[in-house]
Amino acid sequence: MIQEPVSSEPTSEPEATRRAAGVAESARANRGWWDRNADEYQIEHGTFLGDDRFVWGPEGLDEVEAELLGPPEDLKGKAVLEIGAGAAQCARWLAAQGARPVALDVSHRQLQHALRIGAAFPLVCADAAVLPFADGSFDLACSAYGALPFVAEPVLVLKEVRRVLRPGGRFVFSVTHPIRWAFPDEPGPEGLSVASSYFDRTPYVEQDDEGRAVYVEHHRTIGDRVRDVVAGGFRLVDLVEPEWPVWNTAEWGGWSPLRGGLIPGTAIFVCERD
Repeated sequence: MIQEPVSSEPTSEPEATRRAAGVAESARANRGWWDRNADEYQIEHGTFLGDDRFVWGPEGLDEVEAELLGPPEDLKGKAVLEIGAGAAQCARWLAAQGARPVALDVSHRQLQHALRIGAAFPLVCADAAVLPFADGSFDLACSAYGALPFVAEPVLVLKEVRRVLRPGGRFVFSVTHPIRWAFPDEPGPEGLSVASSYFDRTPYVEQDDEGRAVYVEHHRTIGDRVRDVVAGGFRLVDLVEPEWPVWNTAEWGGWSPLRGGLIPGTAIFVCERD
C-alpha cells in the first residue's frame, strides 16, 4: 500500500547554486522535492502528458510513432519496468498494448497520482539504484526523464537495470539534452546565448537556509552518457534527438518552440543488454 508522505516544506525559497552533491544527498533531496511538488507537476503537465500516453519529452515525441521499444504488437505479454514513472502514464499505455508493466518511482506522492488515475499493474516505491527485483525479471525497461538526470552515479542505475533485464533486453531512457546545460533555462531569446561551459559537470543544487540540498540535477556530456551506457553493460543501439514539431506550441520550463527549432532539448538513448 502506498502511504501518504510526510511533507517537510522549506521555510523559504531555496538558493540555487552549483556545487558537489553525492549519491545519498541527491537521493534524499529529490525524493523530498518530488513528494512536495508532485501535485503541482501533475496539474501543470498532466494535460500534455495525458493519462495513458507514452511521451518521451517536452517535444511531444510519442512512442506510438517512435517505436523505440519495438512495434506495439511486439509488446504484448512483455514484462516492462518503467523507472521514474511519476503518475505511470507510460506504464498505462504499455498495459493497453498488452504488456505487463511495473511502474517504479522514488516518490510516494507521484505514485498516489498513479492510483488516482488508475493502475491495474504493480506500483513500486523504490530507488532506481537499488531495484527490488530478481535478476532477469523483465524483457524491457524504459524511463522518460525519470531517475537518470537526478542521480550522482548513473552507472549504478544502469547496472541495476541490466541486472533485472533478461539477455537481449532493451532499455530506453530520455534525459535533458546535455547541450542544454550551456544555456540559461529560459524559453525566450534570453535562453539562446551560451552562459556556462558545456564541460562543467558541477551539479545544479537548490538548497535551504542551512545549506541542505532540496533539489539536485546532475550534468553529463554526451560522451559521458555513452561511456555510462557501456560501463553499465549495455550496447548503444541508437541516440535520438527529437526535433520540435510544428504542432507543439507549448512551453515547458526552458523548452519552447523558439529554442526547440534551434537546439536539441532531449536525448533518448536506446540500449540493449548483450
